[in-house]
Amino acid sequence: MEKDVMLTIDGLKKLEQKLDHLKSVRRREVAERIKQAIEFGDISENSEYEDAKNEQAFIEGDILTLEKMLRNAKVIDEGEVGTDIVALGSTVKLKDLEFDDELEYTIVGSAEADPTELKISNESPVGQAILGQRVGSVVEVNVPAGMLKYEIMEIRRHH
Repeated sequence: MEKDVMLTIDGLKKLEQKLDHLKSVRRREVAERIKQAIEFGDISENSEYEDAKNEQAFIEGDILTLEKMLRNAKVIDEGEVGTDIVALGSTVKLKDLEFDDELEYTIVGSAEADPTELKISNESPVGQAILGQRVGSVVEVNVPAGMLKYEIMEIRRHH
């Protein structure tokens, strides 16, 4: 049974663009590399040919992975994301009760998680802890470094 891949509209567009780029641009580039390597001569001792073939295998693997993700994509209807409880697609302002810092995360499916953009997976420790919680709730998150305590300050729709 294949698992649903939860995506926001943005995430879906990004995956579609990445797939399109792999199929149209990268496939052509690597085919050209292979062709040049073959024209270069003896392929049995040609590391350029080996590299190009390996890259081709990676590209095809990525294409299959993305196609499978898109086949199983369930788009989060951000219009249906309420602001009363934390759900996929919510943007949540948290207060770290130990350090008195405020953090803001958007909860997304694992395919779209990107800590640099403060998008955390619903399967991550923090994501799991805050899903289904309300404003004012205090959650404890077990992380390798110890126990984190967050108070949920605000829940709003992403965008």
